[in-house]
Amino acid sequence: MRLFIRDQAPLVAVYLLQLFLVTLVYWLDGSRDVSISLYAGLLSVCLLSVYLVIRYIRNRIFYVRLAAEVSSTEELLKDKHQTPLAQSLQRLIKLQYRRYQTDLQHYKHKIESHMEFIHQWVHQMKTPLSVIHLMIRNRDEAEFAAIGDELDRIRKGLDIVLYTARLDTFERDFHVETLDLRRVVREVTSSQKRLFIRSHVFPLIRLDEPLLIASDEKWLAFVLTQLITNAVRYTRGENRKIVFYGYRRGEQAVLEVQDEGVGIPQGDLPRVFEPYFTGENGREFQESTGMGLYLAKQICGKLGHDIQVESEAGKGTTVRLVF
Repeated sequence: MRLFIRDQAPLVAVYLLQLFLVTLVYWLDGSRDVSISLYAGLLSVCLLSVYLVIRYIRNRIFYVRLAAEVSSTEELLKDKHQTPLAQSLQRLIKLQYRRYQTDLQHYKHKIESHMEFIHQWVHQMKTPLSVIHLMIRNRDEAEFAAIGDELDRIRKGLDIVLYTARLDTFERDFHVETLDLRRVVREVTSSQKRLFIRSHVFPLIRLDEPLLIASDEKWLAFVLTQLITNAVRYTRGENRKIVFYGYRRGEQAVLEVQDEGVGIPQGDLPRVFEPYFTGENGREFQESTGMGLYLAKQICGKLGHDIQVESEAGKGTTVRLVF
């Protein structure tokens, strides 16, 4: 109703002005019969009121739809209007909707093609990395060890690219099963032994009892790899430890990854899960990308897990996964 009144207000204002001017002309022409003028004005106002009521009844659904929020475009296209204005607007909406669908399918196809290219490219790059790794596997010279370290960095970078691209199609690329958390942690730490040895940091696993969780092993292993990489990257000094502490809290299983690194300043803690955010530590550690915790947060959210970070500058960081 409010929208209708606002829409018809100019018409009513012009009509009343016109009625006043006509009455004034008759008055200046010498007509002094007030009752006739009032009767004519009342009759004219009644005709206007009938017109507005009929117009509102015919366009009521149209005005209600314009004033209300629409949950989907398809719902708007289902409305049937009889007035020419409503029909014209609906034709325009249908035309724009078809154009929107066409553009949407075009960009969707471009994104899918781009994602397919990314997947193929990453897998193609992993093949020569594996070949180089096999070539230097039995070489003990320092330069070959350095090459192996760089290969690990490249492989992790490719994994970040691949898993970032897969986030949009996560629902088609995960399989939830019952996992032994202790076994998963041991396998992930074993796969990162070169990183631990190179950095003189040692993993300490404290999962005394089997903790069974429901998760996807591949995605969970990637999350743990990112946490390990961050923990090692921000740990200074030799003979430091990264503790994997698992326990049960009620019906939930909890895994804490505790490092003895530089910690995170309190001002940076609220933003650690933002993409590309490196904070104050990023200025000192040039290898920081700001994507590790972001991806971990996104993946945990899709898997139904919770991830929390506690840290104190100079004393280390604890990342807690709640299953």
